[in-house]
Amino acid sequence: MNLKKIFLKFCEDNHYEINQSQLEVIQNLKKYYSINFHKNFFDKFFKKKEVKLGFYLVGDVGVGKTMILNFFYDEIENKKLRLHFNEFMIRFHNSIFKNKDKEKGIDNFVKDLSRNTEILYFDEFQVTNIVDAMILGRLFKKIFEEKIKVIFSSNIKIDDLYKDGLQRDQFIPFIKILKNNCFEKELFINEDYRSSRNKNLERYLSPINNSANFMFNKISLENFFDGVVRFNFDELCNRNLGSEDYIEIANASDFIFLENLPDFNENNSNQQQRFISLIDIIYEKKIPMMITSEIELNLIKSSKNLIEPFKRTISRLYELTSINYN
Repeated sequence: MNLKKIFLKFCEDNHYEINQSQLEVIQNLKKYYSINFHKNFFDKFFKKKEVKLGFYLVGDVGVGKTMILNFFYDEIENKKLRLHFNEFMIRFHNSIFKNKDKEKGIDNFVKDLSRNTEILYFDEFQVTNIVDAMILGRLFKKIFEEKIKVIFSSNIKIDDLYKDGLQRDQFIPFIKILKNNCFEKELFINEDYRSSRNKNLERYLSPINNSANFMFNKISLENFFDGVVRFNFDELCNRNLGSEDYIEIANASDFIFLENLPDFNENNSNQQQRFISLIDIIYEKKIPMMITSEIELNLIKSSKNLIEPFKRTISRLYELTSINYN
């Protein structure tokens, strides 16, 4: 596979800017592909310590991590699975719940997974759930033992995952497993392509005034009609809802109207965490949005503990509410 040549053509066809940092990642991915999918020929060229089943791409928001790994994933012809990490963990917990032999729950889940999956892809990987944090070491140890390849994109370096999380000491084995089994590469670019290329935010209406209300109410619906759904922020993020609920909403939606997006601080950090999960899932499902808020998008604040993941949310909102996104 001449990955660099294919990538250059891909960028040309999509009018994407090409930069050296992205080309270096493409070269790293080419090596990763050669090691893991052409093993018979390449075994003699690589020492055992160079053979790793995972590829972990880290970088700031909007620098092209998803674009590069989507391109790579689409080029792979092996059995593959791309899921939002929350969706993957919901599948896992459902499997454990249904499994009568709890002691072998992880083994059975991974063996079932390996029958249909040679490579997994998690975009914008992060860990926020303490239940997941405590079990990921055992789960991914088995995934790698079954020789399932895994590619990740993330805003967070492996060493900083679940930083300051509850009982983080129980999460450390997972960090060690990732570091032992993954090539970790960082993509350095001093630009957020989502925000810089999506400045026509005709679907982000701020402040909330007569003009914004007129635009927002052009479509009249109560909550749901023909794939178009309308919610107030409090309905989605000020109630005890989680990723499983947001996935159900996203699976039934083609366009989402969201009213009254607030500013965030220490007093509504739980609502902010739900909003981050909501937007991650909406972005993964590629659902355009229209939003009303009293605060301009680039001025929305964050609670202290969520500053870093919220950068990704703001970046994604630039894309989801742009007239160029549909």
